[in-house]
Parts: sequence; C-alpha cells; structure tokens
Amino acid sequence: MPKLVLRYHSGATRGAADDGWSREGLVLLLLIVGCEIAFWVFLLAGLAVRYPARRPRLGALLLAFVPLIDLFLLGATVIHLRSGAVADVTDGLAAAYIGFSVAFGPDLVRRMDARFAYRFAQAPKPPRPLRYGREKASFEWREFRKALVAWAISCALLLGGFYLVGGGQRGAALLAWIAWLTLVLLIWLIWPVSYTLWPSKPKADRQS
Repeated sequence: MPKLVLRYHSGATRGAADDGWSREGLVLLLLIVGCEIAFWVFLLAGLAVRYPARRPRLGALLLAFVPLIDLFLLGATVIHLRSGAVADVTDGLAAAYIGFSVAFGPDLVRRMDARFAYRFAQAPKPPRPLRYGREKASFEWREFRKALVAWAISCALLLGGFYLVGGGQRGAALLAWIAWLTLVLLIWLIWPVSYTLWPSKPKADRQS
C-alpha cells in the first residue's frame, strides 16, 4: 500500500486541479477508510482479548496499535503531498480525521474499556452523563473543548501541508478545509451555549 502512495503519474497535478481528485488522492481516501476500520478492529480485538479471553498483556499490546494508526495516516499524507501532487480534498480529510481521532479517540477507548470491564469483569456500571441541568451543560462544554482541540490539531496539520506543497493554488484545498472546520466548530458551539443559557429539565419538571 505505501508503494501506491509513493507512485506519482505525470497527470496528477492536472487531474487534481481539474476535478479536485487525483489517483493518489483516491488511494489516500482508501487509506483513511482503512484506518477507520483498523481503529475499530484493534480496539475491539484488544478489549475482547483483555476481558473475555482474560489475556490483559496481549490485549494491551493490541490496544497500543490504536494510536499508531494516526501516525501511519499522517506519514501517508506527507508522502502524498511531497510526491509533487496538488493537495486535494483527501489531504484535508486526512488532517481532519487525525485531529478528531487524537482529540476524541482516548475518551472513546476509555468508555469502551469501561463497558467491557462492566460486562466481563464485574466492574461498576459506567455512569451515563445526565441529560439535563448544569451537568448536561458541563458535558456539552467538555465535548466542545475536545472539538476545539481537534480543530486546532487539524488546522495545524492543514497549514503544515499548505506550506509543504509550496502554498498558492497547490494548497488551496487545504485552506478551504480550515474554513469548513471553523464553520463546524462555530455550529458545535451552539449546543454548550444553549444548554448553559437555557438548561434542560427532567421530563417530570417539563410536564408539570
């Protein structure tokens, strides 16, 4: 697979400029999909080995591969950009994927681990976040802070990629991704602000 990423054809620049995609970009898209599949495969396999199979060391080894997936995708993206291709939508998607994976991945792993421990190791039942009141607002702000971290990481990678390809039109698609991610972050802000200004109430209180 890395050999496919390294391969560069003479029409890549023209093709990316014409339709926003290149052959290498399509390969990178497949890598992104593969990384998402690999994330869940290693996560579920690691937890299954750790708890139902009761082999914690092997389970920990499998879980250790989870963060390495982001590094692999980052390396593939850098190779694509340094191959001489014009940055396209897949490079931006890769940066966004890595940012959100780094920001939200650890908490997702912890929650999944807690559920497996409850199901197979008699651990306490994981608490669910409250859906009303100040606790709900606090939960939404915590999620927004993670989204802010994801945005910052993604934008840093996008800017790095922009300068890596020499800027200008070759990196225009990456700057467009920064604008889109900023818009998503602003929309995300609606939830914590709304739950802070207008706290939700339990159903019994709403019906009374």
